[in-house]
Amino acid sequence: MADLGAISLWIALALSSYACIGSVVGKLRGVPALVESSRKAVYLLVLVMLVATLSLVTAFINRDFEIAYVAGHSNLAMPYGFTWVAFYAGNEGSLLYIAFVLSVMSALAIWLAPARVRPSLPYTAATLMLVQTFFLVVMAVMANPFEKLAVIPLDGQGINPLLTHFGMFFHPPALMAGLIGITVPFAFAIGALLAGKTGDEWVDAGRTWGIISWVLLASGLLLGSWWAYTILGWGGFWFWDPVENAAFMPWLAGTALLHSAVVVEKRDTLKGWTIFLAIVTFALSLLGTFLVRSGVLTSVHAFATDPARGAFILVLLLVVIGGSLALFAWRGPSLASTGLFQPISREGSLLLNNLLLTTAAAAVLLGTLYPLFLDAVGGGKVSVGPPFFNAVFLPLMAPMVATMAVGPLLTWKRGELGPALTRLWVAFAALAAAAVLAWAVVADGPLFALLGMGLAAWLFVGTVVGFAERVKLFRVPLPETLRRIGRVPRNAWGMTLAHGGLAIAIAGMTGAGAWKVETIQAMKPGDTATVAGFTFTFEGARQVPGPNYSATRGTFTVARDGRPVVTLRPEKRDYPVERSLTTEAAIHPTIFGDLYAVIGDAQGSEGAFVTRLYFNPLVGWMWGGILVMVAGGMVSLSDRRHRVGAPKTSRAAAGARAGAPARA
Repeated sequence: MADLGAISLWIALALSSYACIGSVVGKLRGVPALVESSRKAVYLLVLVMLVATLSLVTAFINRDFEIAYVAGHSNLAMPYGFTWVAFYAGNEGSLLYIAFVLSVMSALAIWLAPARVRPSLPYTAATLMLVQTFFLVVMAVMANPFEKLAVIPLDGQGINPLLTHFGMFFHPPALMAGLIGITVPFAFAIGALLAGKTGDEWVDAGRTWGIISWVLLASGLLLGSWWAYTILGWGGFWFWDPVENAAFMPWLAGTALLHSAVVVEKRDTLKGWTIFLAIVTFALSLLGTFLVRSGVLTSVHAFATDPARGAFILVLLLVVIGGSLALFAWRGPSLASTGLFQPISREGSLLLNNLLLTTAAAAVLLGTLYPLFLDAVGGGKVSVGPPFFNAVFLPLMAPMVATMAVGPLLTWKRGELGPALTRLWVAFAALAAAAVLAWAVVADGPLFALLGMGLAAWLFVGTVVGFAERVKLFRVPLPETLRRIGRVPRNAWGMTLAHGGLAIAIAGMTGAGAWKVETIQAMKPGDTATVAGFTFTFEGARQVPGPNYSATRGTFTVARDGRPVVTLRPEKRDYPVERSLTTEAAIHPTIFGDLYAVIGDAQGSEGAFVTRLYFNPLVGWMWGGILVMVAGGMVSLSDRRHRVGAPKTSRAAAGARAGAPARA
């Protein structure tokens, strides 16, 4: 399997290089046969990458410790169910996974490309294959997942126990696929620039793949925060870890890109800005790849600590992004926009949100990279943590959320703010009611929590009002409203779900961040502790065996007002082969919050243990809200325009409709 996999990688490198060079040469010299041959090489690449991927998976199943990567990330005691997780648990395997996903996405993007982008498609294919070639070169030269050991060990080192979690089956694959998926809209934008196409031909395909990447990133971030919440035992879900930020920044920029693409599609404006966002989003995804593989960061999320590999990725980052920006500077002046608009308009609201999103991404980038730069120039080691990010990021999000409810009620080209705000009187009432209710329930909580709950109510009700305006609810007979509901495009349903889901998630983040109750103490069997009105009684702890670990399992009975609620059994696990300890929190979710218990080290000889007990209000709303957002993205993907392209109208017709209420 090692030989088959290694040979497959070299064949894949030859195919991607040929497809990259052949696409450009064939296009420039006008040789359709060469362009067609290069396109077929992209399709064949998928098969070759599949062989390489299956070779490594088979090696893990067979526990082939002759392969250094298999020996370093598995052992005989590891359950076979975690073979898939072990496959991408390290740098070499994750690079192979990324290259395989990119090959599949590239083939699908070229195969399904709309007819309007065919003139620039060879350049798009060349861009995709250039990135593919880079990852294959890194694997072939510096991070070969099929490298053999001179002496075959009897057993391997084992997988990181923190990765033996259900969420790891989906969190890393979704996140890595989302990050590399950003290459596709970037490639379509670069292809349009190289071909001199100054229209919006690339937007349909770019937006479709942008939504796919957005959905994958959102799913990965959700699962990652859930993993941190359940296995790290600290009661939180987000710590502004630099590697978390590495995935969050492209998601923010990608969100701006998708909204900007709507303006290009509807009003033929912001063309240059949209292509610039495609470049920036791809740059941030490459930066994330550099951060987790360069060794400049120490994190449980990092894949490698090899500066040489990181330097190679940094070279790609500088060359590709520098070249892209140079190309944009050259072709940018020709990206003329025909659509004009006033600041108070649908376009204006989308542009404002674009600016806030990109500024927020820049703030996160500054907080992430500043300690690295300061250390590099001899300024010493500093830490930039949650206080900085909360103080900078949250104030930028507040006006964005406020605008999200108003924007859909404005017309294209020129709108009126007064009538839009008048129609949102119910949202104003909901904002005030939510803030008052939050103050009444938790009178001693922070003031920002009142604002957060108010904004969540404002956005949710504002989203409902916007949908009601679209279908003319209570303004026309009910049969007409139902007919209009049936005709609402799926992309509009997707927008409604995404905005409504964000409102629910904001409420959950606010509750869990502002009103969390925590207590830490040493408890003997029979001791009790009260958390947010719940009484936790420690019944003791005992040793229990696991498949490849031993665990200390504690038992807590939880009651409220004397009535039993639930029994919680947290564990502290010891993995002897990996020489690692992990925490398994016991969590009981309710609609109003989670009961959360963690058991720590033994204290003394009386059966006492350090315990951490939490009540996390509304945290489940955050998971549910993000799931609704992901569902909104998937519904939007099912819209027919993402299969055949958005309908194009004449500029005269577009101008005639500019004063009409917005429909998307």
